[in-house]
Amino acid sequence: MKRTDKATELQRRRRKAGRLLLKGVTQAEVARRVGVSRATVSDWNRRIEHGGIASLNNRVRGRPARLDAAKRAQLAEALLAGARSHGYATELWTLPRIAKLIEERFGFSYSTSQVSRLLAAMGWSCQRPEKRALQRDEKAIAQWKNKRWPALKKTPLRSGEPSSS
Repeated sequence: MKRTDKATELQRRRRKAGRLLLKGVTQAEVARRVGVSRATVSDWNRRIEHGGIASLNNRVRGRPARLDAAKRAQLAEALLAGARSHGYATELWTLPRIAKLIEERFGFSYSTSQVSRLLAAMGWSCQRPEKRALQRDEKAIAQWKNKRWPALKKTPLRSGEPSSS
C-alpha cells in the first residue's frame, strides 16, 4: 500500500469515527467499530469539539521545506546550466557541490543526505558519468574488434587437433 493510500484510508477511518461521535455513539463503541484505542477516540472527540469534523483531516507533518517550488525551479535551472558555469573544472555535479550552490544561492546549508532527498523529491536521480576518453574513435574500435582481436585471441584446441608444440 502506498503512503498516500494509507493516509487516505486513515483519514477515512477518522472521519467515520467522527460521524459516529456526532451521532452520539459512545467513545468505547466507536473505538471498537473502527479498531482503535479509546484514547485515540478521545483525542479525535476533542479535535471535533474544537474544530469540527474537518479537524480530523490529514495534518501537515514535519518541518516545512526551506526551498519552496520557486526556489526549487531556480535550483533546477542552475543545475541545468552545468557545473562549469559555476566555476568547477568538470561538468560533474556532486552532492557537496550542490550543497555549496544552495548555500551560496539561498543562504542556508544542507547536508549531503538532505541534498540527496531534495533532488529525489525534485525528480532527479544519481548518474554515474561514463569513463571514456574524449578522443575515442568508435569506428577504429569496431574495426579493431572485428579484424585485429580475432587474430590475437587464443582459442582452445578442439579435440583431435594436433598441438603446435
